[in-house]
Amino acid sequence: MDKLTGMSVFVRVAKAGSFAAGASEMGISRAMATKHIMQLEGSLGTRLFNRTTRSLNLTDVGASYLERCQQVLLDIDEMEAAVTHLQTEPRGVLKISAPPVIGATHITRAVAEFLKLHPDLKVDMILQSSPIDLIDEGIDIAIYLGDLDDTSMVARKLASSSMVVCGSPDYLARHGIPYTPEDLYNHSCLINWASSPRSKWKFKGKSGYTTINVSGRMQSNVADANRIAAVNGLGLVMLATYVVGRDIEKGKLIPVLENYTLPPLDIHAVYPHRKYLSAKVRRFLDFLQVWLQPRVNMPRPE
Repeated sequence: MDKLTGMSVFVRVAKAGSFAAGASEMGISRAMATKHIMQLEGSLGTRLFNRTTRSLNLTDVGASYLERCQQVLLDIDEMEAAVTHLQTEPRGVLKISAPPVIGATHITRAVAEFLKLHPDLKVDMILQSSPIDLIDEGIDIAIYLGDLDDTSMVARKLASSSMVVCGSPDYLARHGIPYTPEDLYNHSCLINWASSPRSKWKFKGKSGYTTINVSGRMQSNVADANRIAAVNGLGLVMLATYVVGRDIEKGKLIPVLENYTLPPLDIHAVYPHRKYLSAKVRRFLDFLQVWLQPRVNMPRPE
């Protein structure tokens, strides 16, 4: 049997958690899937799965082999795409991961316009703030906010959004208005730990940069949660203008420390190491960069 086919079957079975489900995804019988796995185990001289009547689990060797197989199959896909020139028109499924707020607003609107231009393309979107394994989850593009800690990732800066510190009229009436960054030590600051750095708010004034280690009664990995808490008088927030701009326009939040400059929030697209980007990834990155730049400093549409 062809070893590459066997590797593909192994990956599908391992990810699906059963021979039947993996075989179904491959369009083959369970018996054929079993033969492929047995052939692989025979050539390797080791077991890849621990099998019982109720469960199927990878051995330690199997887990390591799975990681290598995924990378080998990914490399082969890339070579075939480069050689056969399947790079001309976006097609297939584009899988995107993005933080909830920007994902549900700007990224979704960009996707909608992009799909109108490319009828042979489909998009799967995952909205989550926690880091994600791009290769393991099959993600083509992940949107990251703030500093990138993992230098092994390939990243492309798409845009930057202005930041603002603000609080509700009720909160400021009860606790006072901060006039210097140091005043924040006496305030409850709502931390968005999905953006890096987490609890360090940086300001630039006439005498240079100041970094304040803020703290407060609530923190969240979703910007909207902090925005809502701030509107309800729980503390001050430092968030992008596209998140709080509408609340500022309506008077629900009031900007403070406006005499200081805040570092912008950088928006990056991150993707696996690939020499040959597929058309769907390359075209969408170009489209998204043009789409985002004039919009990320405007209040999000209601």
